[in-house]
Amino acid sequence: MTAGLLLVGASGLAREVIAAGITGVVGILDDNVELHGTEVSGVPVLGGTALAASHDEELLLCIGPSGSRREVARRLSRIGVEDGRYATYVARSARIGRSSEIATGSILLDGVVVTADARVGRCVVVMPNCTITHDDVLGDFVTLAAGVALGGAVHVGKRAYVGMNASVHPGVTIGREVTIGMGAVVLRDVPDGETWAGVPARRLGEPND
Repeated sequence: MTAGLLLVGASGLAREVIAAGITGVVGILDDNVELHGTEVSGVPVLGGTALAASHDEELLLCIGPSGSRREVARRLSRIGVEDGRYATYVARSARIGRSSEIATGSILLDGVVVTADARVGRCVVVMPNCTITHDDVLGDFVTLAAGVALGGAVHVGKRAYVGMNASVHPGVTIGREVTIGMGAVVLRDVPDGETWAGVPARRLGEPND
């Protein structure tokens, strides 16, 4: 096993992960040269993300936006960083059902509940107090903001973003690269790439009935 952990991204998410009590962090990598040599929540910023290729520590992608998180993962792959380098972080107060699976690289923060037979993909970020219920499936690089509640058998496509305190009806499919606004109530399927908001949620620009 490698010694220590490097956070990738000197972000608000990195500070949340540190505040949640993660252990073993030896440094942060970030491409903002103005941060090099400084500290974030007491953790030193060692240099740019390319340093990951010359270090042995496990990596945790602490980059909030789904698309940016995927792009950094792709850049790291091109310089030889393999999937096996990524750590998974589940906060101590999170509850994960025994029949559910959390893939490599994902972050689940305080108060998250994952019940039965759910599947959380690679490098997913689940912010505090989200509820992921039975048979839900979250694609790679999905982001759930704080307080999201997913009914049973919800499918969330790759790189989708679900805003704070949004709720999704059981059985609904949210497409790839979708954005769901804060507080939205999603009652029907959302096609790839669209932005929906409101109660009930509608595509932005869609007229009311």
